[in-house]
Amino acid sequence: MGEKEVVTSSELPPAKGPYSAAIRANGFVFVSGQGPIDASSGEVVRGDIRAQTRLVLENIRTILGAADTSLAKVVKTTVYLSNIENFAAMNEVYAGFFGSEPPARTTIQAANLPLGIDVEIDVIALAD
Repeated sequence: MGEKEVVTSSELPPAKGPYSAAIRANGFVFVSGQGPIDASSGEVVRGDIRAQTRLVLENIRTILGAADTSLAKVVKTTVYLSNIENFAAMNEVYAGFFGSEPPARTTIQAANLPLGIDVEIDVIALAD
């Protein structure tokens, strides 16, 4: 059985519960669901879904960097939206982060996301 390593960095938003931001194991990096949390203040950012999605993906980019991998190595994402009517706006921002070869993705509406957030994204990436 392979080893597991907790990914940490002072540049990451603080966890809002008993979980690791990411785990590196068996050639993959598993990033926990990330919400729109400002890394410097630890506060949830509310408002425009585009800005929230951008912040979530920037935080994920930081986490992947701390794990010595990148968005280009992401193979699967799951996007949770509090309101599926935000899909088009979220998708517009999301597309800008993943380019011409985006990962596999599932997007669902999920009622009552933690902390009352509007978007949460988790990813699985290849470890470099």
